[in-house]
Amino acid sequence: MGKYRQRIVAARDLLGLGEKASLGEIKKAYRLLCKQHHPDLADPGEADLPMHDLTDAYRLLLDLCENYPVPLPPAELEPQSDEDWWMERFGNDPLWGKG
Repeated sequence: MGKYRQRIVAARDLLGLGEKASLGEIKKAYRLLCKQHHPDLADPGEADLPMHDLTDAYRLLLDLCENYPVPLPPAELEPQSDEDWWMERFGNDPLWGKG
């Protein structure tokens, strides 16, 4: 595994994210952990995770989301109906999906 990939996996694990995460899930995880571990907000003795580690992991994942090209149509090897493609991307959206 390359160093960049290792850093991404470590950042994902630090923020407690799964194999796939939306930008909103990344931000939510970061904010929750900040509240739990920030020295000014956490209970004494519970701020055991350095804030700079959390922030570095968050920035790495944000950079990946902003700068990594994502194919909009499904890949040739992934046969998928138009409805499945739409639901995978927007199914939980309250405006466009069932969410």
